[in-house]
Amino acid sequence: MKENNTSRREFLNITSNAISMLWLTSLSSTLGWANNEVKINLENLEESNYEVDVLVIGSGMAGLFASVKAHDAGAKVMMVSKGGLGTSGQTPFAKGIFSYDEEKEKLSIDEFVEKVSRSALGTNNKTYTKQMAQNSKQRVKELKDWGFFESALYNKSFSKPIEERNIPLLERVMITHLIKQDGKIAGAAGFSLDDEKIYTFTAKSVILCTGAGGFKPNGFPLRDLTHDGTIMAYNIGAKVTGKEWNDGHVGNSKNPADAFGNWHGMFEKKPETTQVQVNHHLGVDINYMAYTSGNDVKMGPPGMITSDIKGGPYTPSEFKMTEDPRGDHKHRKGPPPPRNGKKEGLPPGMNGTPVGGSSAGLAIHKSEGLVPINEFCESTIKGLYAAGDALGSYMSGGIYTQIGSSLAGSAVQGDIAGKASAEYAKNIKMTKISDKRIATIKKEILEPLNKKAGYSPAWVTQTLQGIMIPNFVLYIKKENMLKGALAYVEELEQSHLPYLKAEDFHELRLAHETINMIISAKMKLKASLMRKESRCSHFRLDYPNLDNKNWQAWINIYKSKKGKMKFEKQAFGTWAKSNIS
Repeated sequence: MKENNTSRREFLNITSNAISMLWLTSLSSTLGWANNEVKINLENLEESNYEVDVLVIGSGMAGLFASVKAHDAGAKVMMVSKGGLGTSGQTPFAKGIFSYDEEKEKLSIDEFVEKVSRSALGTNNKTYTKQMAQNSKQRVKELKDWGFFESALYNKSFSKPIEERNIPLLERVMITHLIKQDGKIAGAAGFSLDDEKIYTFTAKSVILCTGAGGFKPNGFPLRDLTHDGTIMAYNIGAKVTGKEWNDGHVGNSKNPADAFGNWHGMFEKKPETTQVQVNHHLGVDINYMAYTSGNDVKMGPPGMITSDIKGGPYTPSEFKMTEDPRGDHKHRKGPPPPRNGKKEGLPPGMNGTPVGGSSAGLAIHKSEGLVPINEFCESTIKGLYAAGDALGSYMSGGIYTQIGSSLAGSAVQGDIAGKASAEYAKNIKMTKISDKRIATIKKEILEPLNKKAGYSPAWVTQTLQGIMIPNFVLYIKKENMLKGALAYVEELEQSHLPYLKAEDFHELRLAHETINMIISAKMKLKASLMRKESRCSHFRLDYPNLDNKNWQAWINIYKSKKGKMKFEKQAFGTWAKSNIS
């Protein structure tokens, strides 16, 4: 290496590129372009049609409360889920729920909100931060009444209020299309993952509780979330936000693809409540350290990574920690103090040597999704609401600030969106969707099954992962790499998505998920290029500092009337407008 003047970093880049090309060539020969051998009879598909006041898409914490509260407000409700009630997405993984009790906490609600804002460097929406704290205790009480804290599994406690109210529930149905007519939401359409059946729904209002998404990375419970709700809403003109932020959860170097093995403690423990403990952690600190040194990183509780490396993501001095995040942030030595009377080590999943990229494609909870126009979880499309991780509420901003607030926020926002959508539905008439429109949507849903030949969605997804997941693309960002990755992603969008094939309904699901992930990847790269600064979980190596003069603003993304992806700034502390030019 000395003789030919090749540095260690250059050598690694050369060899990794060569290996990647061999890997992609191998994939292309097995999973790339091929004839499509369809295994089902498309002429005999069943069709089911439903008409409801409020359609709730998603069955996690947000979907539960949205369905219950819309029903209790007098609406005819139906819940539809790609997975199962309380068993899919990130809901089963979430075991801490924030409960603010003004009689016990040292901080008032207003003080809590201001402290979160300092940690979030201004990126949080104070209205949603305060809303979460004010309503968390009541939502926790309702969950307790349903038996939520009695079991590590949530299906039974979630089923209780749904069954008591006889709310119809369709599980394992993937919604692929939202339907807009006369400027407002009119329904949705999708297909069954188990039966050869197409579903159409006419609805006065729709609430997206579809979670966030990633690029199906290994090592973290995220693989069934692919930004379905966000992309469906974007396709009908809704504004979406938050694509430049990055979640920093890690996996374990031992069996890194084993999400359950690495995180089983989170799945197996019963949920519990958390109190005020404002932090600034799980950004991209570990990614910067790995990029700079390449060495193993010593891992502690969130926010406790110690290193002599200079530079990197900025953490306000008020929130720098050298020990347990449950403490008061003083520089104490020794093990973390006990919690709930028990001695505890690291949180489940945080032991051993960490591996980054395990939640690749996921942003900070509540920071990405549909742009709200008010405190009622209403999107820029009339009649379309969102809650939980499907709503870009910026409840905590662009960094994790309060343990347990994500689950509490989903419950609170589900409650608010359910009531608001039911009230909206009372005052409008049901929209009639024409048979011609339904036929067009059905054709679009089934398009991969009608391809005589094309690309396997598995091959396209793996190619996308190779482009987006590298540390020097998604986390430690700089212009030339972002532009390079964008060129690859746009090639997939233009030359591969039109030729995705599917041989059955399982592969049809994969095809639609692949489409959603590629559009999301394009959004992430373009938003990351646009934000020429570093703030919270967005880090630009070429713009490493905060730029408060130009970037005290969120980035919104929308589709123009000509189908182009457009971007705009929205100043912190303001609401988006519902109309799109």
